[in-house]
Amino acid sequence: MSNSKRDLSARQVQAWARLLGAQRLALQVVERALAGAQLPPLAWYDVLLELERAGKPGLRPFELQETMLLAQYNLSRLLDRLEKRGYVERRECKQDGRGQVVVITEAGRAVRRQMWPVYAAAIKASFADHLSARDVALLDSILGTLNERLRAM
Repeated sequence: MSNSKRDLSARQVQAWARLLGAQRLALQVVERALAGAQLPPLAWYDVLLELERAGKPGLRPFELQETMLLAQYNLSRLLDRLEKRGYVERRECKQDGRGQVVVITEAGRAVRRQMWPVYAAAIKASFADHLSARDVALLDSILGTLNERLRAM
């Protein structure tokens, strides 16, 4: 398959633009809801959730970045802010003395739990309320296929 624009149909370009636009708009709704509740931004939730899932061993920063749902191009600065607030701790990696492991603290667990109801309501308002169960199933299937194929590239 060629990479030139002429090989894309107008519908494909439109669908791509709508996918990106819907993501941007939905994330804006989520960010506004979190800010309105005086909670940290969504990227903080993403980090805290992945660290909570990892459990006591924590994650190396590169592992954390690979598991995150949101692109985070400056994870180091984000971790600095989370550490300053007491939500994460950086520990020496036992397998690699030069490396670090990041673990969630009890305060981090608490703020993540506090964020979830606001985040969930924003997902509902910006996404779930606008689609039928059939639409959600179809979208889930399509995006699942797309994610699998992109990961294989």
